[in-house]
Amino acid sequence: MKANDQITAVWPGRPYPRGAHWDGEGVNFAVFSQHAEKVELCLFNQSGRHERQRIAMRERTDFVWHCYLPEARPGLAYGYRVHGPYKPEDGHRFNPNKLLVDPYAKDLVGQVRWGDALYGYTIGNKREDLSFDRRDSAALMPKSRVLEPAFTWGDDRRPQIPWPDMVIYELHVRGFTMTHPEVPEHLRGTSAALGSAPVVEYLKRLGITTVELLPVHSFLNDRNLAVQGLHNYWGYNTFGYFAPDTRYRASGKVKEFKTMVKALHTAGIEVILDVVYNHTCEGNHLGPTLSLRGLDNASYYILNAENRRYYDDFTGCGNTVNLEHPRGLQMVMDSLRYWVEDMHIDGFRFDLASALARESGKVENLGGFFDAIRQDPTLNQVKLIAEPWDLGHGGYQVGNFPLGWAEWNDRYRDGLRGYWKGDSGLVGDVARRLTGSQDLYGWSGKRPYASINFVTAHDGFTLHDLVSYNEKHNEANGEDNRDGSNNNLSWNCGVEGETDDPGILALRERQKRNLFASLLLSQGVPMLLAGDERGHTQRGNNNAYCQDNELGWLDWTSTPSREALLTFVQRVIALRRAHPSFRRRNFFEGKPIEGDTINDVSWLRPDGDEMTPSDWNESHARCLAMLVSGRGISEHGPRGEALRDDDFLLLFNSHHDEIAFTLPAVSEAGWALLIDTATDAIPPEKHGPFAASPPAWTEPTYPLQSRSFVLLSRAGTHS
Repeated sequence: MKANDQITAVWPGRPYPRGAHWDGEGVNFAVFSQHAEKVELCLFNQSGRHERQRIAMRERTDFVWHCYLPEARPGLAYGYRVHGPYKPEDGHRFNPNKLLVDPYAKDLVGQVRWGDALYGYTIGNKREDLSFDRRDSAALMPKSRVLEPAFTWGDDRRPQIPWPDMVIYELHVRGFTMTHPEVPEHLRGTSAALGSAPVVEYLKRLGITTVELLPVHSFLNDRNLAVQGLHNYWGYNTFGYFAPDTRYRASGKVKEFKTMVKALHTAGIEVILDVVYNHTCEGNHLGPTLSLRGLDNASYYILNAENRRYYDDFTGCGNTVNLEHPRGLQMVMDSLRYWVEDMHIDGFRFDLASALARESGKVENLGGFFDAIRQDPTLNQVKLIAEPWDLGHGGYQVGNFPLGWAEWNDRYRDGLRGYWKGDSGLVGDVARRLTGSQDLYGWSGKRPYASINFVTAHDGFTLHDLVSYNEKHNEANGEDNRDGSNNNLSWNCGVEGETDDPGILALRERQKRNLFASLLLSQGVPMLLAGDERGHTQRGNNNAYCQDNELGWLDWTSTPSREALLTFVQRVIALRRAHPSFRRRNFFEGKPIEGDTINDVSWLRPDGDEMTPSDWNESHARCLAMLVSGRGISEHGPRGEALRDDDFLLLFNSHHDEIAFTLPAVSEAGWALLIDTATDAIPPEKHGPFAASPPAWTEPTYPLQSRSFVLLSRAGTHS
């Protein structure tokens, strides 16, 4: 049909699938609203700027309004106007003057242009339930667009990396590629850039198995940020759960995202999405009417039981999506399946996942959402990772998510940060974190890989800033440095911020190596923050959510210190992947396995004796060793073969003094020195901690330098 043609045929259509579905002959439209009195489908020209027709949707099945347009084609721009009661005190906020985006839209055209007409009530009134805004919002709204779903996937297959073998890399599509020198400028900041050859090759060389993308669902730039000339950079403000954000598409086409996924899969790299199903961008009761609020506010959101004018906010973002309502739950499930089946995504990290578990306001970890996923034949086959907390009462649920789920382990983050910072009384907690946090996950039958170990993430300091700042410096956010956490467990090594003092710079680089080595050689699944391996800094900003600029973008400029750190990280990842001792599928038992003569793991004091219960409680203790038996893996390879490895001795010293550490007995060949973070990371063709033939250490003691980590290995000589 031509741009100005009118639809003349309207058929009843079907209530499923939701959204706008092109079947090759026409388009079926279906949208849920339980409390609506009338729903109008509004058609626009291709640019979405001019409304050219309204069609009353007369068919309704189980509160799903539907129609079929045999003349419609992919590319058609549309939206909805929904009539019904405007009674905020009863939870209803219908206003047909407000054009609404289809929550199932798989593509959008345009962006929100902020203006008072976006609000269902008249801005300036003290009570929004006493006013009703009649201005039309269509000119300010993006439009839903009918998608042509065809794409040639060829022989694309999910890499299906086993959990213990994963190395996760959390990155921002735009920030990671925005200044990459080998990516054409017109592609930078987009999915096309992330799927380009130089970027994929970088990830492969680094040793990454899995990229975890900060939100790519369509999201809103908050009005308060737009007024200040800032941007919602991270994207945790979801607008649409099916459409990839248009800002990350160089071509403007959805298939660009699919091409990126296919390219990463070809390289053997998984793609996990950070998803925000706990709230939407419509905010609290004073927020704009953009989609769910105008479609059926009382069904899609959790309303306050005592005053339905307000929302129960467990997210800190003004509202919480109601997964107790079957249509709210169905929307989230349909979205997840779409990203797996149509976009070939390998898994999800759920933002503020405890909010998804709430039933009657309480966290129920076996609630309807988790039951739905567990029985779903598509979703129970992909990676599921929880951020196991929200902001409501009882929301902190680390260790309590169901089987089949992994969790971000903030206990790991805080323990390792505090230990290498030099805090006292942490050796016991560090030992638990290094061995997979059995105290958190073992009780429920989970394995070590239920723990997603991390030291830094998008939310907080980068690794460089963690060792360079004692305090946050968020002035650029425009909130007088009030935003962001004050509990960073950071240490600036003697000077706040940047310095040219060579001693402090050397110490900071050593601290980075300490944290990287600890993270990558711990049991569980390591997650790296993109750019940490290159010393990326946000100049002390620990909440750069609104910094879509050089502060948030990865700097690809090469310097000797950056290249040295990058080389170090590459080789530690390679070492982890080469040795099953660091990728165990079961927890340590603290006893010999299969007739071995030493325990699968032993803990040693600096004098070489095993740690005693009183040693673990010494507040001044900052040094310990972890001896891992190469025959104590107690598991088998993919063909049933018994896994064997070298023995490894991991030495940790967060004290400010050197310690002469007595080593366990070994043959005349001595221990092989694999890592000493007190030395520079020197390329293997020369000498040093990563030499192709690592140097042997035959002395009975090792001079463990202050604030350093050492890794030694020996061939298994015990029977």
